[in-house]
Amino acid sequence: MKAEILPKERYEEYEAFVQSHPAGGFTQSVHWAGVKNNWDFAVVAVRDDKGDILGGASVLIQKIPFIGTSFLYAPRGPVCDLHDRAVMEELKRGVDLLAKERRAHVFKMDPDILMSDKDFISLTQQMGFTQIAGSLGFETIQARFNYRLYLQGRSEEELFANLTQKTRYNVRVALKRGVEIRVAGPEELDEFVRIMRVTGERDGFNVRPKAYFERFLSALGEHARLYMGYYEGKAVCGAITTNYAGKTCYVYGASDNAYRNVMPNYLIQWEMIRWAVETGCTVYDFQGVSGNITDEEDHLYGLYRFKKGFNGQLDELAGEFDFVYRPFAAQFVDTAIDAKEKLAAWKRRRALKKAAAEERAQKKAEPAAKAEEPQEPKPEA
Repeated sequence: MKAEILPKERYEEYEAFVQSHPAGGFTQSVHWAGVKNNWDFAVVAVRDDKGDILGGASVLIQKIPFIGTSFLYAPRGPVCDLHDRAVMEELKRGVDLLAKERRAHVFKMDPDILMSDKDFISLTQQMGFTQIAGSLGFETIQARFNYRLYLQGRSEEELFANLTQKTRYNVRVALKRGVEIRVAGPEELDEFVRIMRVTGERDGFNVRPKAYFERFLSALGEHARLYMGYYEGKAVCGAITTNYAGKTCYVYGASDNAYRNVMPNYLIQWEMIRWAVETGCTVYDFQGVSGNITDEEDHLYGLYRFKKGFNGQLDELAGEFDFVYRPFAAQFVDTAIDAKEKLAAWKRRRALKKAAAEERAQKKAEPAAKAEEPQEPKPEA
């Protein structure tokens, strides 16, 4: 068994391994580097004595200016039997080689492993990793609480019957009202980004530029789709979804403020679940929700309630695992990132408060405007 940093001419071999592995995911695809084109990229792999790949990690590499180090990150990696100590330790030796080559201050991984998996967490601790997991689930790079629908070989009819009564009703409302869901090409990205901006303003998050979504669809090719929803010829919702290594993942979603009463968001989810069923996937991953699922007043509770209507389950993932190579550099970078994130969070909170105030003002103005409308004269008796 031996680890190596793969040359680019062997990437397709690794790609085939990731696509066929139960722990594979689209962010571990070698094509993910085409999406994250502002990062460098490398693949570390472990081979057995016959030369077959046993495990590996696609690693994004971010150069840190001024201090001359690098940040290594394996999103939803590594891809291997995560409980095989020998493979994990050899893979770590390969990462060490990459870290030395790139002067890394830290290596971060966030595998798709549950918080309840104490054996894996113990293994990482013995290997020198530090676990990072916030209570709300959004403190890490990727969401730590994912809502998932495990398909378990069920048919469309069985899955539809398994939806909550309200969700089934809303899907039927969309169908009855003539909402149309289509798989769209990149020419529809202008409308998708427009609706994403509406969503971002309403929910208080920053929206990526059109060029990012273009790279996403182009790099992942047949493994990614842009879905768009239309009502009376107008685009009212959209989603970008991946289908890779037996998993369909709802990655980006957008919904307009108009025509929400015809329930397009329910129908677009159902159509994407149908894609998962058609392609033999084992799971449909709605992706992140807040870990605070008991407070119905929380502004993120509605997202959880919507996803819960599809009658899946909430998975709490273990979070991130960091191996620090240069402690002082790591501390410096973490402090800078923390300050940047606090500023961004403050801006998001301000945007949410502004949107809420405008909504309250609009609701307050509506009765007054109605009272001022001229009344039809009553006919004389």
